[in-house]
Amino acid sequence: MNAVPPERRGRLPLSLRRRPVAWERQRPTWREASPGVIAGALKRARARPSGNWYVVGASGDLRDDRPLALTVAGREVVVWRGSGGRPVGGPGICPHLGAPLRDSPVRCGALVCHWHGLALHGTPQAGWAPLPVHDDGVLLWVRLDEVGGEAPLDAPVLARRPERARALTAVHTCTGVCDVEDIVANRLDPWHGAWFHPYSFVDLTVVGAPGGPEDGTDDAFTVDVSFKVAGRVVVPVRAVFTAPGPRTVVMRIVEGEGAGSVVETHATPLGPDELGRPRTAVTEAVLAASDRAGFAVARRAAPLLRPLVRRAAGRLWRDDLAYAERRWLLRSTGRFPG
Repeated sequence: MNAVPPERRGRLPLSLRRRPVAWERQRPTWREASPGVIAGALKRARARPSGNWYVVGASGDLRDDRPLALTVAGREVVVWRGSGGRPVGGPGICPHLGAPLRDSPVRCGALVCHWHGLALHGTPQAGWAPLPVHDDGVLLWVRLDEVGGEAPLDAPVLARRPERARALTAVHTCTGVCDVEDIVANRLDPWHGAWFHPYSFVDLTVVGAPGGPEDGTDDAFTVDVSFKVAGRVVVPVRAVFTAPGPRTVVMRIVEGEGAGSVVETHATPLGPDELGRPRTAVTEAVLAASDRAGFAVARRAAPLLRPLVRRAAGRLWRDDLAYAERRWLLRSTGRFPG
């Protein structure tokens, strides 16, 4: 697949499938989707450093009057905007008598415990100690050294993104009964796309993949695929999937419409549910970019478009969570193939 220069492209970023193939007649991909290749890429991803940083939510979800709260690996965490709008955070348990700080309001940059009025300003106080927080403009991160157990980094390991001022961004979150590795394994299996998500993807071919468990490559999966718009109308692209860290998989469009756009999938362990099963939060950030003149109009309409992007991501993740949860169920009961 060759990139088309802007001056030679049509007015619309669309193509017409000339020889559409029915779902059941498309080429099977199960032989190519080698369990060893997926397991090898997963193993190497899990060995990459994260600096103990965990995604806790979208930057846009952080309000001035209340904290953003999440339980990460069983630890309650809260993040709020301190004085000057700077994000601060720390444990979500009040050091006085254990009140849930997730339910407490923010007033003048301080998180005020709603049980007895202890005001936390993001500095050590009364046995409460802050945690490092990072706002990359799209996502919020918290560093939990006791959870990650790695050498800490000053900031999260971020993938290269399109310039935020020129991109349309949207963030979707969901939760599944599975481990982080089940989410990452799902994203490191691009072969399932056109079979499992026929409403979104057609004509998918994996044109490049890493080797098996001991391969030392960068684990790039290169995919030619068409995003389905309606009927035979599609948007063909070439995308590359990589895993820059143990809990992150990035899809980057490298050729075709929207080249440079990325979709980041981040998995955050939450802790066990009431049945003792692991729960994992998925935070997917879409950063779409285009050099087409009309894309500036789309960016200005971002408040209207973001719900549509989230809805599309939500439909895909209903399926992909089923994949990840099924994988965990089989692993946890000793029935996973291989």
